[in-house]
Amino acid sequence: MASYTIDDIRNIVLVGHAGAGKTTLAEAILHKTGATTRLGSVDDKTSILDCDEEEKERGHSIDSGLCHLNYKGKEINIIDTPGYPGFTGATVCAISAAETAVVVISAADGIQMNTLKYFQSAKDRGMAIMIVVNKIDNSPENLESLLETIQESFGRECQCINVASADGKKVTDCIWEKSGDGFIDIEEAHTNLLETVVEADEELMEAYLGGEEISHDKVDGTMHQAIVQENIIPVVFMSSREETGIEQFLDTIVKYCPNPKEGVKMNLLDSEGNSTPIEPDLNADLLGYVFRVSSDPKTNIKAISIKLQSGSLKSDTLLNKVGGKKTMRPGHVQKTQGDTLEQIEVGIAGDIITLSKLEELRVLDTVHTKELGSIQTPKMPNPMYSLALEPKSRGDETKISGVLHEIADADPTFKIDRDVQTHELIISGLGELHARVILNRMKSRRGLEVITHPPRIPYRETITTSVERVEYTHRKQSGGSGQFGRVFIDMEPNEQGAGYEFVDKIFGGSIDQPFRPSVDKGCRAAMEGGVLAGFPVVDVKVSLVDGKTHPVDSKDVAFQMAGREAFKIAFMKCNPTLLEPVVNIEVTVPSDKVGDITGDLSGRRGRVQGQDIMPGGMTCIMAQVPLAEVQQYSSQLKSVTGGQGSFSMELSHYEAAPPNVVQQVIAKVAAEKAAKEQG
Repeated sequence: MASYTIDDIRNIVLVGHAGAGKTTLAEAILHKTGATTRLGSVDDKTSILDCDEEEKERGHSIDSGLCHLNYKGKEINIIDTPGYPGFTGATVCAISAAETAVVVISAADGIQMNTLKYFQSAKDRGMAIMIVVNKIDNSPENLESLLETIQESFGRECQCINVASADGKKVTDCIWEKSGDGFIDIEEAHTNLLETVVEADEELMEAYLGGEEISHDKVDGTMHQAIVQENIIPVVFMSSREETGIEQFLDTIVKYCPNPKEGVKMNLLDSEGNSTPIEPDLNADLLGYVFRVSSDPKTNIKAISIKLQSGSLKSDTLLNKVGGKKTMRPGHVQKTQGDTLEQIEVGIAGDIITLSKLEELRVLDTVHTKELGSIQTPKMPNPMYSLALEPKSRGDETKISGVLHEIADADPTFKIDRDVQTHELIISGLGELHARVILNRMKSRRGLEVITHPPRIPYRETITTSVERVEYTHRKQSGGSGQFGRVFIDMEPNEQGAGYEFVDKIFGGSIDQPFRPSVDKGCRAAMEGGVLAGFPVVDVKVSLVDGKTHPVDSKDVAFQMAGREAFKIAFMKCNPTLLEPVVNIEVTVPSDKVGDITGDLSGRRGRVQGQDIMPGGMTCIMAQVPLAEVQQYSSQLKSVTGGQGSFSMELSHYEAAPPNVVQQVIAKVAAEKAAKEQG
């Protein structure tokens, strides 16, 4: 069996904005506790957590990293997460696999956009939260104002566990210490902490207010309870690079933070959608949640990281996944230590383990030994940045598709689609950086290169007026049996969203009954290919009112052709126009940039719907904007806000495009068609 129990496990996830020092913190913890023999460095490219070549080159995390250590008899699993918005998917998955979120803030940079986002994600999930103020030696002059900002943004429950010296060179514990060199008064910090702790226990608070001496055990037990119940958020000051404050951090983790039995639970959904918290019981049937999938760049072997929710897992355990068709045998049960895998005898409920070579598994899967339902997965951010791909070399289409689907198995925020309207292969991610990293990996690992361009906007065509008795005769004679079909149609706009409607209004036998559905088929064919600019036609009503049949030459194909051409003529007589997709967009920016953003959105034909004030001096702006105006919005927002803004969007509806836009689109399509014919 494992050398530790469920009670001994602490699962923590390091979150925060890029550059806060999360990876350096994890490396310092490993080195300080003897789990590694040297201090890994992101800058020197010696980090065991940022081990991918792309991460080393860029100097920041792209995927979540895993490591573990034993400290004072407790097994601590650490998940290090990316801080850039483009890699939020990995962070969201990792948050759901831990009981404690450690929000890392740089003393120099303060609270940034993703700091707020991930703090709120942890809060919404009901996790225990700790705040680490890192790099205290870089900007010690900022510490007092930063602590005030933390308490204003995240609440007065944020209280110091230790206090940095005025020069940021050392720290003093303030749980029991009442004096020393600090950027704030240590006795005052001690009193504030103690008063916040005793508020979690009415009996203890009465004793404290009555002047009684409170024992260490009482304070420790109550602080543990207060952190688990989110009544207190400990703030730890440190310098990861100098390994200052690491002991206080680890002591806080093992003494006060929850084990898997005490912490927030994941939920099991049954076939009827009922939700039940999963208790980490070693004797229960095995349930696990896949929160990370990585691939060795040299061997392409998949490593699947799983948070075991219940039961135990050995190398010969027969596994299934919800929705899967075949049983899997792990072969080896392992723990990930940065860039290496360490074999263990058994994985137990509450622990984080890694399995290899199980090609069927992908991120967010539920694994089990007895199907009881599926684990409720977190809501993932919508991919908003899209690129259309074309292979650079002929014959690579199948290879490219296979690699892209492998990437999508590991990243739930990366989507692949073949647009049925434009026939383009489209990838979508959380931003330009996200997409470019994926394409770079595809090139460096598999030698596959692509040409990219923005996807075509999926416009639709429709009409605004009506026309009656539009005639077309299809006649073809080439010796022997010919082709003949004559039709008269009426055309009118249908209600918005009602789609296409075909009405047979012929009385008598001017067109034989078997050929009338052929006219309908011809109309549908014309609609699919578009008339005005090659986009699908919607919301049109066609009535077949008259026609003529030849006793010998009339055929199905003749009436299809007649219907198609009559449709095109009628369509162009009904004042056709384009419908453009309009999206709901939410843009979160520093409050001092609101005017710039609202002005920019208005210039993009947007309609601002409202604003919400958010913590940390941020504002969320809600608007509706044509998709064509914000298709490449990521770079513009980054430019205006200095990288401090983020946005999400989803399709709202279609509406008529302005005449100038219609003409521009028609001209562009015509030019593309002419260039294609010439080239």
